[in-house]
Amino acid sequence: MTQSLVNAVDTGLGAAVTAWIAEDPDPTTRAELSGLLARHDQGDLEATSALSEAFRGPLQFGTAGLRGRLGGGPNRMNRVVVIRAAAGLAAYLRDVVGEGFTVVIGYDARHGSRAFARDTASVVTGAGGTALLLDRATPTPVVAFALRHLRADAAVMVTASHNPPQDNGYKVYLGGRAVTDDGQGAQIVPPHDAAIAERIARVGALAQVPMPESGWTTLGEDIVEEYIARASHATGLRGPAPLRIVLTAMHGVGGRICRQTLARAGFEDVVVVPEQFDSDPDFPTVAFPNPEEPGALDLALDLARKVDADLVIANDPDADRCSVAVPDERAAGGWRQLTGDEVGALLGQQAAELAAFAGTGVLANSVVSSRLLRRIAQAYGLGHRTTLTGFKWISRVPDLVYGYEEALGYCVDPTAVRDKDGISASVRLAVLASVLGQQGRSVIDLLDRLAREHGLYATSPLSVRVEDLSFISSAMRRLRTPDGAPRSLGGSPVAKVVDMLDGAADGNGGRLPATDGLIFTTESNDRVVIRPSGTEPKLKCYCEVVVPVAVDEPVDVARRTAARRLEAIHADLRRLLGI
Repeated sequence: MTQSLVNAVDTGLGAAVTAWIAEDPDPTTRAELSGLLARHDQGDLEATSALSEAFRGPLQFGTAGLRGRLGGGPNRMNRVVVIRAAAGLAAYLRDVVGEGFTVVIGYDARHGSRAFARDTASVVTGAGGTALLLDRATPTPVVAFALRHLRADAAVMVTASHNPPQDNGYKVYLGGRAVTDDGQGAQIVPPHDAAIAERIARVGALAQVPMPESGWTTLGEDIVEEYIARASHATGLRGPAPLRIVLTAMHGVGGRICRQTLARAGFEDVVVVPEQFDSDPDFPTVAFPNPEEPGALDLALDLARKVDADLVIANDPDADRCSVAVPDERAAGGWRQLTGDEVGALLGQQAAELAAFAGTGVLANSVVSSRLLRRIAQAYGLGHRTTLTGFKWISRVPDLVYGYEEALGYCVDPTAVRDKDGISASVRLAVLASVLGQQGRSVIDLLDRLAREHGLYATSPLSVRVEDLSFISSAMRRLRTPDGAPRSLGGSPVAKVVDMLDGAADGNGGRLPATDGLIFTTESNDRVVIRPSGTEPKLKCYCEVVVPVAVDEPVDVARRTAARRLEAIHADLRRLLGI
């Protein structure tokens, strides 16, 4: 920032910061902003830039609720922003439901989470609602479960899931009397998000928001026990063969409950990764607390080799996601981490078998996930739906019995939890591995069987993390032009282009709501979906190739062919995007 620009914004910026400090109830963010303001007044360009970024506009409330970097100012996650969000949500519920609305509130172990949750409980109470607070660090699926189990009108979960430690977020669900459609217990979607945002914008001075120091209800361990009982019997099956499982909580809040749930399902031989089992908001052993990231499972895999484990299960910090690794002598180090789509297919096969036995059900996955689930559903005479990205859409599918997304999210029991649930998914995967073990087969064997039956659907994402968000918007604009769009991918001509701003097919004769994304399908039926991430500063490319498996051909031959094609597609995309 130039000195002339500093002079131009000095008066307005300084006044905005001073006004914010005056009503900020948090001494930490007050001190942060006061220090930056003092440096700004002395001509420190770095401080001016930091303040300009923090005050460039309000953190936007949308279908993901709120998510952003911790710190002072309207464009950060802090107590002022959260109190205003809670007041807007309470006003919306009061308008829609009336007096006596009920809100379940939970939080993870991130910096600021408990304070944000308690502020929300206070605001809801002050607005005439009933606040039900899970007043200890709790997995996201437990909060989503409590919403439906207690028939509350809304739920708030304070979490940034697998984001870096400097972030936090605020997820909002609606249920009870607040919704009348298939979204009972799901995260908000339009028009609810805009209606809540409108009421947030109307909130006046913070001093005018009633915030009593008590009056809310603290939920006990009984709701956690109800969740464990449900999740441990999600399939109605118990593992017939013993398993040794290595479990990592990734410094999050799911370790204890996941271990208890696995034990209740018959899996007591669980070895935890001690360095990652207890909650730590700084996530000291991983670069990013996301099981998808390279190296995130290194400690778990090392331990699995030492204890001769049968299965590795990793939950992300709020335990709504689940990653799996299995023994594979062909893989480096003897273990193979499965992709989100591979786990999605495995759980989909299991769900299809259960649904077919019951005689009804629909499977669903997001448009960026593998097309294999549709083939599995068709093979069992079940319905299938494609949705937009996110479980706020997947969980709304009518008659849903299973839904997944490639980013390690699995909704295995939508009657109980209308969101991704890493703990229930862990149990289902353990049961699946145990049943296969009793049959003398492995998880890899089942993946090979699916490849033989339906063709090998291999996926591999390419994500571009950016500092400058304008890169993402300019890349999407360029890809929509004739000169910027790919003419071929992986050596196969592009045969079809779908601009998701115009909607895409939902697999049921309808169209998906408009969203920013592009789908390129080649003559060989390979596919690339490109879209901006909704929660991180990333441009994401979801690549999938389909390789037939000959009757007398080892599946590994098709896997090698798929790997070469995916590598070629990645190379084409890097050239196309200039990275």
